[in-house]
Amino acid sequence: MLLVMLSFEEYPLEKATIGMISLNPIDLARVVVLLQMDVSALMGYTGAMMKDLLGTTLGAAYGIGILSLWIILPLSLTLWIFRRKDL
Repeated sequence: MLLVMLSFEEYPLEKATIGMISLNPIDLARVVVLLQMDVSALMGYTGAMMKDLLGTTLGAAYGIGILSLWIILPLSLTLWIFRRKDL
C-alpha cells in the first residue's frame, strides 16, 4: 500500500486508500479505533486524511460494516462447506 501511495503521490488517492485499507481488516480496525479515540494527530498526514474520510459517523459506520463483512462472509462460507460435507 505504501508503494502505491508513493508511486502515485501526484494523484488524489483518498478513495483508493480507503479501498485498500478495507482489504485489510486489522489495519481498518486500527484506523477506526484510533479515530474514535481522537488521536489521529499521531498519524500525521495520513491521520488527517483518514479523519476526513472515516472520522465521521458515516465513516465509522462504513468501517464497522466492512469489519462485519470480514466476519460474516468467511463464517457463512465455512458453514455452507460444512453442511455440504457428509460426516
